[in-house]
Amino acid sequence: MSGADQAEPSRARLLEVRDLRTAFRTEDGTVRAVNGISFTLERGRVLGIVGESGSGKSVTCLTMVGLVQKRRTQVSGQALFLGEDLLRMTPRQLRDIRGRAITMIFQDPMTSLNPIMTIGAQLVEAIRLHHRISRAEARNRSLKMLAEVGIPNPEERMKNFPHELSGGMRQRVMIAMALLNNPDLLIADEPTTALDVTTQAQILNLIRQLRSEFDSAIILITHDLGVVAELCDDVIVMYAGQVLEQSDIDTIFEQPVHPYTWGLLGCLPCLNLDSTRLQNIPGMPPSLLQPPAGCVFHPRCVYALPICREISPPLKPIWSESAQHLAACHLDPAFRARESARLCSNASAEVVR
Repeated sequence: MSGADQAEPSRARLLEVRDLRTAFRTEDGTVRAVNGISFTLERGRVLGIVGESGSGKSVTCLTMVGLVQKRRTQVSGQALFLGEDLLRMTPRQLRDIRGRAITMIFQDPMTSLNPIMTIGAQLVEAIRLHHRISRAEARNRSLKMLAEVGIPNPEERMKNFPHELSGGMRQRVMIAMALLNNPDLLIADEPTTALDVTTQAQILNLIRQLRSEFDSAIILITHDLGVVAELCDDVIVMYAGQVLEQSDIDTIFEQPVHPYTWGLLGCLPCLNLDSTRLQNIPGMPPSLLQPPAGCVFHPRCVYALPICREISPPLKPIWSESAQHLAACHLDPAFRARESARLCSNASAEVVR
């Protein structure tokens, strides 16, 4: 996975996003929610997108699959899925792909399920919309999937309406619906937020199963670095609509080089009783109506240099011999390497590895 065109053959890529930008026109001005995101994703790989709320993680994926409002929205760039640009497809073409080749688990299941249809009717419809199978066969597949996501008495739950289920149950229904058609790409937006620890483990195992059995690719949007460490192959760290660092999972946890990534890892709890107290990132994320000049993170960065306040650093390889680890930072690479080693020496990341 990289932010630029690398040596891997194009046929190995399921998804290739190039310079994706999303801007919302509001009465107060233009909000640049996604500002030049690029990455590739191969079959069978899991990409984690992490960052604070409002960093553009969800908007990135919603833009790719055509779920942002077209009115008063500017979208540019490319999102090539199996070589076809999702951003240039008609609404009908996108509807044919969504729910079949690309599925999404949304963060709020209550607003994602139809309140006037039973759970069973929605699951059966999700299958038959894309496959020519009988209603009975679709119902049997739905029952099996509900059981696999940990829903007790699936026969009874099929008769329920969404408001009759708990938040955790509704989330599991959404996950079942997303997995029903064995998609090529699953986008999971905080899929385990409303679930208890046991159910979280079940859901993560289901996602692994989807990946191993059908070679599906997965984009995982989450605040939970523990889930990222357990499930992902690659990671993108987003802030204020931009990518600040991206690399493979081991590098991000063991050799992070961006101060924002250091801050996120410093917020992780550690079971070592001798460790220091949890660190926080000072300040607040900037307004995307009036983002700061220079590096978007510099107002909160304790390492900020004068140049950081004036010039936005490009996202580029850290070491010339590797194009897999990218960061947008003006700090000297040698200094970043030393500081990364020092900050990671307390093994705070070991909590989630």
